[in-house]
Formats: sequence, structure tokens, C-alpha cells
Amino acid sequence: MSLDEFETSVTADQPPSGMDAALTALWWDAKGDWETAHHTAQSVETPETSWVHAYLHRKEGNADNASYWYTKCGRKPSQDDLESEWQEIASALLAV
Repeated sequence: MSLDEFETSVTADQPPSGMDAALTALWWDAKGDWETAHHTAQSVETPETSWVHAYLHRKEGNADNASYWYTKCGRKPSQDDLESEWQEIASALLAV
């Protein structure tokens, strides 16, 4: 799936089947459902879900919690705007 296809899929009521937890969490975030995105990101602990988890806490405004999750996934906290970071994460996950 391309980034454009992923972004377009957000118009549906449910995420596309077969997506992993990290992409599913980003999908819910794009839908404006932070709670479901957060629950999905923390349901499985992988480097990918930890990265999404960090982004979600950054978006929430909880810098300390975000920092913990960035460290957990081996990344430095993003200095980009939230939309750019979302696209960076989505692009990286879709490329796998």
C-alpha cells in the first residue's frame, strides 16, 4: 500500500484488514480517535508501535512520556511538526 492509498483509506469506517498494530494505530489517529490509536499502539510492544506510541504522547503534549517511548524505540524525539512526523512514520512502516 502506498502512502496515498493509506491516507485515502482513512475515509472508511474501519482500517484495512491485515495491517499491523503500528499502522492501525496511525490509521485511528488520522481518523481523530486518539484513544483507540493509543490503545492499539500499546497493545503490542515492538519498535514500530513504540515509535507510534511516542508520536501519540508527543501529540498529546506529554513530552516526558513521549521521550520514554522514543528512547524505547531507539529514536530521538522528533522536532518536525506532527503532520510531518505522522507521514514519516507511515512512510517508514509502509516500506517494510
